[in-house]
Amino acid sequence: MHKRTLLLTAAALACQTLLPLAAQAQADYPNRPVRIIVPFPAGGTSDIMGRLIAEEVGKQLKQPFIVDNKGGAGGAIGADQAAKAAPDGYTLLLSGIGSNAIIHGFSSPKSGYKESDFIHISQLAAGPNVLVVNPQFPARTFKKFIDYVKANPGTVNYGQVPSSSGHLTSEYLKQVAKLDMVGIPYTGGGPALTDVLANQIPLMFTNQDAALPHVKAGKLRALAVTSLQRNPLYPDVPTVAESGYPGFSAVSWTGLSAPKGTPRPIIDKLENAMRTAFADPAARAKLEGNGFVVSTSRSADYTRFVNEEVARWSEVIRVGGLKSE
Repeated sequence: MHKRTLLLTAAALACQTLLPLAAQAQADYPNRPVRIIVPFPAGGTSDIMGRLIAEEVGKQLKQPFIVDNKGGAGGAIGADQAAKAAPDGYTLLLSGIGSNAIIHGFSSPKSGYKESDFIHISQLAAGPNVLVVNPQFPARTFKKFIDYVKANPGTVNYGQVPSSSGHLTSEYLKQVAKLDMVGIPYTGGGPALTDVLANQIPLMFTNQDAALPHVKAGKLRALAVTSLQRNPLYPDVPTVAESGYPGFSAVSWTGLSAPKGTPRPIIDKLENAMRTAFADPAARAKLEGNGFVVSTSRSADYTRFVNEEVARWSEVIRVGGLKSE
């Protein structure tokens, strides 16, 4: 009994020693560089977002935040690595609509993780998809586009990157407007947009920042945006919602998340850094200049939003009978 008492006493003393050390580690966070996994290759919109967070949050917390691109499987490879990382605040994830919402709607998902494997820290920004057509496409307005597709069922092709935001937006519109169009799969948005520019396919939904230079140059025509409000960089382009489909909303979004189990004081510190950083007009301008709406939020609000997006896109996938590629 005496020996057991000594062991219990030693264990209690060890716990008392470790608890202050853990609290001190959280209070000192971060005291070394922090890695942000961006689950897509360098050069795209997600990479730009991740590097902007790294720059601005790093300034706030006085430590380097380093982007680590881990592309593949629609964002699942990088997100899975982040989910399995040590929950100490030194590995974070650039979360987004593809890897943290759409992917969970498939019955045989590419992901090895659940959305509950993350604590969502703060949303960064959101931007609409834009329906763009080659200038030779006969419909010059969104209403005439709907009329044309209905008059020519099964003959209008559109570009899609399977399981992407643009793909799911196309499927969503097909369901609510009862359209019969044919999706042509592409490995990425760039090749699909190139083919729309060359009139190899007539149209696609794509991110507003990718479409903008081509629309400004007159090489593409924008027929509608998919946010509930018009986008400041497309002031003359109507929303789908105002064009006969009230409530239609399909935006691409990104934010910052951490592995489940990351201590709350660290989450709070990162949340506050995000909100402070992007309250600065200069930081906001870097996003708004590309048509994004800055939407930094509290952790609870971002978590609720992500869960709503999982439910929304899971239903679109179910109704459309879509399969994971």
